[in-house]
Amino acid sequence: MARLFPGTREAQEEGAVLGPAKGPVVDGGEGRPALPLGPAPEPLALAQAEADVAPLEPGRALAIADFSPPQVSAAERLIRLAYGLGIPPSTLNPFRKRARPRLTATVESALAGDPASGTAVRAGHFLLHGVKLPIADTEFSGPRLSPPFERMVHGFGWLRDLAGCAARPQCAPIAERIFATWLAANPQPGAGPAWAVGNAGHRLLAWLIHAPLLLSSQDRKLRARVLTTFEDTARWLDRHVGRAEDTLAEVAGWTAITAAGLLLAEGRARRLFGEGGLIKALGNLVSDDGGVLSRSPLGQIEAVELLIELRACYAAVRSTPPPQLDAILELLVPPLLTLLHSDGGLGSWQGAGAVSPERISALMKASGVRTRPLRDARHWGYQRVNAGKAVLQFDAAPPPLARHARDGCASTLAFEFSHGGERLIVNCGGAAFAGGLIPLRLAQGLRATAAHSTLAIDDFNSTAVLINGKLGPGVSEVEVDRRILSGEGAGATRIEASHNGYVSRYGLTHRRILIIRDDGSELRGEDLLVPSGRRGKRGMIGVALRFHLGPHIELAQGRDGLGVTLALPDGSLWQFRSGRDPVTLEESLWSDGMGRPLATRQLVISAKIPRSGESFSWLLKKMR
Repeated sequence: MARLFPGTREAQEEGAVLGPAKGPVVDGGEGRPALPLGPAPEPLALAQAEADVAPLEPGRALAIADFSPPQVSAAERLIRLAYGLGIPPSTLNPFRKRARPRLTATVESALAGDPASGTAVRAGHFLLHGVKLPIADTEFSGPRLSPPFERMVHGFGWLRDLAGCAARPQCAPIAERIFATWLAANPQPGAGPAWAVGNAGHRLLAWLIHAPLLLSSQDRKLRARVLTTFEDTARWLDRHVGRAEDTLAEVAGWTAITAAGLLLAEGRARRLFGEGGLIKALGNLVSDDGGVLSRSPLGQIEAVELLIELRACYAAVRSTPPPQLDAILELLVPPLLTLLHSDGGLGSWQGAGAVSPERISALMKASGVRTRPLRDARHWGYQRVNAGKAVLQFDAAPPPLARHARDGCASTLAFEFSHGGERLIVNCGGAAFAGGLIPLRLAQGLRATAAHSTLAIDDFNSTAVLINGKLGPGVSEVEVDRRILSGEGAGATRIEASHNGYVSRYGLTHRRILIIRDDGSELRGEDLLVPSGRRGKRGMIGVALRFHLGPHIELAQGRDGLGVTLALPDGSLWQFRSGRDPVTLEESLWSDGMGRPLATRQLVISAKIPRSGESFSWLLKKMR
C-alpha cells in the first residue's frame, strides 16, 4: 500500500502560460490513419484530412452564478427584512394569539431510501459504507464518530431509509426511540457536530418530511415535545445559518428554514426569509454551467436532493415554489450527467466513489429534469467525450478553493475512460467514504495526485493536500483547448490542457494531450513537461505516470516491457503501449458506490528525466 500512495508532499502555485511545443505523430496501426499528438492538428492527421481548427476559448477560473431573490410585494419585503433582523412574527402582528407548534401538511418525498440500511436500523444498527454501528453503542454527543457517520446520525439521514423498508406502524416506534435518545444527548442547541449548520439543516428537513414516523405516538406530551424541538431547531437555524461551515452546508440550512416556513404553523415570515437566503446561497454555490464550486459530484447530488425534497414540501401545502428554484434544479442536473460513465454510474472525482447507476437513475427520475450531459463543463472543470461505446472524462481545471472543498483532491489533468459497461482507466476515489470500510488513515492518500490517473513529479502533489480535507497552494491556472478532427473515414476529438502546479518547485508546466477516435476504439495521449522559462533548471527528477485500472481486469505484460494486454470482464481485449519507457504493474484500489474498497492494479510509467523537460507518449486501443 505504501507504493500506491507514495507521498503527499506539496507543490507551490506560481505559474506561467505555456509556450508552443510540437509533439510526434504516432502510427495508428492495423490500417488506421495516424493521429497527431502535438498541440495543433497537422496535415498528416486522419489520413491528411482537414481539421476543424476553431478551438474553444481557454478557461482559467470558476465563475459564480448569481440569482436574485424571488419578487415579492413591498409588504412581504418588509416582513422578510424584519424577520431577518430577528423581530419575531408575533411582534409583526401583536393582536394575533400565538399558536402552538403544529404541522400544516404531510410530505410525500420523491426520494426513496435504501431498504437494506433501513432494515439494519430496525435490527439495531446504523449501516453506512458497509460498516454496521450498533445504535445502542452510538455516541450521540461529542466528536467520536467518523465524518460520514456524523452526517448520517446527526443529519438523521437514516430516517429516509427506515421509511422505505417497511410500513409505518413497524418503523415509527424505532424512529421515536432513536429520536428520544438523540434528544436526551442533545437537549439544548450548542456546539459540536450535532450543531454544525449542515447537520442541523439536514436533520430538520428529515424531521419535517418524515414527521409521521416521529408523531405516531398516542402520547400528547411526547408529540408536543417533538413539535417544540422542530420549532427550536428552526429558530436556531434562523440565527446561525450565516455561520455555516461551507456554502453547501449553508444551502442545507436555508432549505430547512424554508421548509419549516412552509410546514410549521404561522411560518409565512420564515418562508419569505428562507426563500431569499436560499436563492442567494444557491447562487454562491454553483458555477455558470451549474456545477457546485466544490467540484464534487457528491456535493452535486446533495444539492439536487435538497431541492427535490424542498419541492415536495411546496407540493404538500399546494404552493408554487419560486421559479428560480426550478431553474437552478435544471441547471444542476446536466453537469452531474457529465460525470456518468457508459455503465450509468458516477466517475471517481473529488473524493467520490462510483455511485451506482440505480441511484443516479432514481435521482434523475425524482428531479423530473430531462436533459443531456454537458460536453464541455468548462466552469465546473470537466471535459466529457462520447465516442461510440466509450466515455472519456477529463479534469481540466484547478482544484476547488479551500473554502469550498470538503474532500478536495489534487486531480488536475487526471482522466477516466470506460467502454461499454466496463471501466478501463479510473481514479481510486473514496476519500469522502473514509471512516467506513475505507480506513480514515487512507483518506489523505486517496486525495493525492498519485491516487489519480495522471502524472506526478517526485511523488509531490500538484496541489497541496492538507490534513483537514482542505487544499493548499498548487495549481492556480489551467488552459484548455478542445478541437474536433475530421476526415475521410475517420474522426477524433482532441483535448489539450496544461497546469502550473509544478512551476514553483520545478519550473515545469505539465501539458497533457488526449485524442480519442470517434468509434471509441483508441485513446492516444502525450504528457509533456515544458520549461516555464527560457532556461530549464539543472539536475534530474523522477516522473511517474499512473493509470489506475478498473476492477476485475486481467493483465499480461509484453516481452519488451513497453506493453500490457488488458482482458476485460466482458471478454474484450485492449492493449496499452508506452512510447519510450517500460510499464510496470503495481497494486491499487478502487472505491465502489457503496464505499467498499476493491483491490485492483495500476500501470506505472516511471523515468528519471532532466529538469529541462521531456515528453511521454502512450496508446490504449481495442484489439480486434
